[in-house]
Amino acid sequence: MKYLDEYRDPVLARRLLDELRDTVTRPWRIMEVCGGQTHTLVRQGIDELLPAGMRMIHGPGCPVCVTPLETLDRAMVIASRPGVILTSFGDMLRVPGSDTDLLSLRARGADVRVVYAPMDAVRIAADHPDREVVFLAVGFETTAPANATAVLHAARLGLANFSLIVSHVLVPPAMTALLDDPDCEVQAFLAAGHVCAVMGWREYEPIAARHRVPIVVTGFEPLDLLEGILMAVRQLESGRYEVENQYARAVRRSGNTEAQDAVREVFRVTDRAWRGIGALPASGLELAEGYRKFDAAHRFDVAGLRPAEDPECIAGAVLTGARLPTDCTAYGTRCTPRHPLGAPMVSSEGTCAAFYSAGRTRRTGSTERSTTSESRRTA
Repeated sequence: MKYLDEYRDPVLARRLLDELRDTVTRPWRIMEVCGGQTHTLVRQGIDELLPAGMRMIHGPGCPVCVTPLETLDRAMVIASRPGVILTSFGDMLRVPGSDTDLLSLRARGADVRVVYAPMDAVRIAADHPDREVVFLAVGFETTAPANATAVLHAARLGLANFSLIVSHVLVPPAMTALLDDPDCEVQAFLAAGHVCAVMGWREYEPIAARHRVPIVVTGFEPLDLLEGILMAVRQLESGRYEVENQYARAVRRSGNTEAQDAVREVFRVTDRAWRGIGALPASGLELAEGYRKFDAAHRFDVAGLRPAEDPECIAGAVLTGARLPTDCTAYGTRCTPRHPLGAPMVSSEGTCAAFYSAGRTRRTGSTERSTTSESRRTA
């Protein structure tokens, strides 16, 4: 296949669904880790076309959604200080902190700039030696190499006015934490293809063996996901629990070793808090000792913030797959993409936003509320 449309071929999709129905003999529960995969599943209605009893559990793989509230509050405290240029990818600007968001701060005069790569922030620092330039570095293993490269380049240039707010999280520890939960219902995983393009899939092999769960590295288009689900079901039906690679056009077992070397040079593994989930051991990255001077949290002395989440938001339960967005009493009413209570509703990869944009409904007693009509009213 050479063209994107071929990964969305409805004829091939029906064939895969027919084969899936012919293969399934019992209900299975499969978690897709990545928020991008969630959006494809929900937008295309794939989760509703699966054989009776099969269920997709939507996992915590949205980097914006799992960025801790205290990280956002630190960014806003720093952005509010004179002489600071706070840079970030655009998807972070509307994520709510305790009291406000970065977009609102910018409207009030803070110098908050959207960049398209961390190297853009390095260039801004080089062009403004009299200003402190801070980059909000969030994401899974996918974005860590680019952020590491930015730090290495800033070090080579001798930039004393460039720093990062680091909030990187790692996928394998999150999968392990979910599986260690005695209430976990996940029987197989679809692993995120872009993470594995960087890290490979060797880290997943001990998880599959220890917990006896199939793990299929999967892409993001409808046919990728349908084939990945079929591969996982074949393993489940035959009693196998291996790591398989559906995303062969982009992923190899060893991953991108040069990218991994850059990450190991600049970062070290640390415990990390996940928004709505809590602290997970060895599940994140922080700057290594030799690059600690680029750590904005220490430079600006904002490491001690301890904010509280909105008590109405059930983001944690949504991110772990324990609840659906439509289980939330605020979904589609007090919580919408224009006025989000939590990150999963504002993020482009959030499960709540995926359900809302697809017009998924919630039930209150015998009344079903359409989020599609709600979106028309608030547009």
